[in-house]
Amino acid sequence: MPSTPTSSPASLRGRIPKVPFWAQILLGLVLGALLGWVAKSGDVHWLEVTLDKIGSVFVQLLMVVIAPLVFFAIMVSITNLRNVSNAARLATRTLMWFMITSLIAVVIGLAIGLLTDPGSGTGLTAADGKEPKKHGSWLDFLTGIVPTDVITPFTELNVLQIVFMAAAAGIAILQVGDKAKPVLDLSQAALELLQKVLWWVIRLAPLGSLGLVGTAIATYGWDLIGKYATFTADIYVGCAIVMFGVYPLLLSTVAKVNPLQFFKGAWPAIQLAFVSRSSVGTMPLTQKVTERLGVPKEYASFAVPFGSTTKMDGCASIYPAIAAIFVAQVFDVHLEIRDYVLIAFVSVIGSAATAGLTGATVMLTLTLSTLGLPMAGVGLLLAIDPIVDMMRTATNVAGQSVVPILVSAREGILDRKAYDAATSSPLEPVPATAAAA
Repeated sequence: MPSTPTSSPASLRGRIPKVPFWAQILLGLVLGALLGWVAKSGDVHWLEVTLDKIGSVFVQLLMVVIAPLVFFAIMVSITNLRNVSNAARLATRTLMWFMITSLIAVVIGLAIGLLTDPGSGTGLTAADGKEPKKHGSWLDFLTGIVPTDVITPFTELNVLQIVFMAAAAGIAILQVGDKAKPVLDLSQAALELLQKVLWWVIRLAPLGSLGLVGTAIATYGWDLIGKYATFTADIYVGCAIVMFGVYPLLLSTVAKVNPLQFFKGAWPAIQLAFVSRSSVGTMPLTQKVTERLGVPKEYASFAVPFGSTTKMDGCASIYPAIAAIFVAQVFDVHLEIRDYVLIAFVSVIGSAATAGLTGATVMLTLTLSTLGLPMAGVGLLLAIDPIVDMMRTATNVAGQSVVPILVSAREGILDRKAYDAATSSPLEPVPATAAAA
């Protein structure tokens, strides 16, 4: 009797259509919103708890990797500058474009806030907010850069202090020279290991998005979003103008490249940033897509980690500008022209205070304290923060890829053939050894 042919597991896998990563994330967002609505409307406590646990575990996994990842990424990126000609010029140009794009973003945020009056007619009062436990001030920002010991910044996840120590270590390695090569080799291996672990976490992003969005809807519901409708729309519109208006304009006029090709190549990092709400957590993928868009590895391995901790057009420019206007209107405080100038100054100079972490509370308290606005306004915005933070972080990451392309194009080191050939296929983070090659 002839045997019945059976399909091998490999052939079965070939017949099952592969769902694109962006579609997996979108499915997670939609399903999470639906489950969150069910938990909220039906008062299904166990479902709300389950969604919260799923989202919390995903964020915890990201946070576990972030501290050592930032340290080794910044340290290795600084040492990689030894392989780049005109390194000082590239670093200066990078910082200059960070500041230029931040200024453009904050002006857009101020314009939208002044046109829409996000704090008017919300029905919110001072009693609805409470003062945050931690404030951001210029003194705290300046003195807080230097750690008191080498352990606490990692246990408390103080990214700014970790960046300081990593920069000092990287510069020391450059000064010591060949004698420090074993330390550099070990650091590169550790970075590659951490990037591999982070990639495993990244693959869980669709499930994490389900839990995070579901928890936001189940906890706050659509009624709360209604109170903050204008403010939420302002943030999304402002970020969209910067991401899909300003960045393409700069790419086409300054870098002389096709903006659509940028989004085609950078989309995996942008969509992960939207879900994870962490610029630092997205950093390895951001570096990979930036390299795929033609930026030299040696320069990208410096510019992207640097940008992931200081380049925050969404969190540090658009958001504090609109949020300051919102808080002033809720508390009936009149802002003058000098106040708007101060907002722009804080956004351009103090963006490192956001440190690439989920949320922008530190930056907001820094802005409010500079303007003399009530800190209770921070409490008003914490409720809506998870929803607006997704778009803010996506804008951050897009800008962290755009600036290296602008600088590379102006310096004549952009691989335009690689840029034109970039695709939106998902990629693993770049190995540290490759970045240092």
